[in-house]
Amino acid sequence: MSPITTGRRAAVAALSAALLVPVLAACGSDDKKADAAAPSASAAASGETKAANLTVLAASSLTDVFKTAGAAYEKAHPGTKVTFSFAGSQELAAQVKQGAPADALVTADTKTMDGLKAETNDPAIIAKNRLVIATGKGNPFKVDDLKDLADTKLKVVLAAPEVPVGRYSKQILDAQKIEVKPVSQEPNVRAVLSKVELGEADAGLVYKTDSAKSGDKVVTVDIPDNQNAVASYPAATLKQSKNAEAAAAFVAWLSTPEAQKILADAGFQKP
Repeated sequence: MSPITTGRRAAVAALSAALLVPVLAACGSDDKKADAAAPSASAAASGETKAANLTVLAASSLTDVFKTAGAAYEKAHPGTKVTFSFAGSQELAAQVKQGAPADALVTADTKTMDGLKAETNDPAIIAKNRLVIATGKGNPFKVDDLKDLADTKLKVVLAAPEVPVGRYSKQILDAQKIEVKPVSQEPNVRAVLSKVELGEADAGLVYKTDSAKSGDKVVTVDIPDNQNAVASYPAATLKQSKNAEAAAAFVAWLSTPEAQKILADAGFQKP
């Protein structure tokens, strides 16, 4: 073999080796990218949601039970923080329409939620409640039923008619043809209960769950089912939420056995 032929073969081999280097480097780069993408793909397959700071607008009557529920949820979902903002459902609706930064909404009636279809995703009923008569400590006026609230000697306080509990109160009083002249109309159920607890009112219509939390500060008088109203609590994520996935996970959790037990322990009825 001539020296020229040998030189040509060496040159070709060197060129081939040089061309292979970028290809191998590219393959190595792709492998690293695939490795980096693998954890996120695995997380998605497992159904895990990213940690987030959630703001939930909730009806006043959920104040105590949602504090317990929120703590339970955070414990089961490390890294997620749930902050609640409690108010009358009509106040919450106004906040949503004004674009308040929040992720989910839970109201004390379906009417309020139905009026927010443009701002919410499909709601789900998570609990139900009933009304009772809350009277002052020791029930000094011996209030036994709804008709006793018509006594003009009684200072009766009700929630305003635009508030869910106020609407339910009007509904059951009208159905029994009982005329009550309240000394005040409050913005939410907690305000009604507070008036009775402080002795500023002799009686008021509140949710059963709220009255139960007052202990011996008030006396609870049950209202028969055939004279009562059932309050439904729908929960929904807000379309404006910046944490859509985490918000949906929380709303879905409210229907799980764990959350339903917390609600039942607080006196709420199953949806």
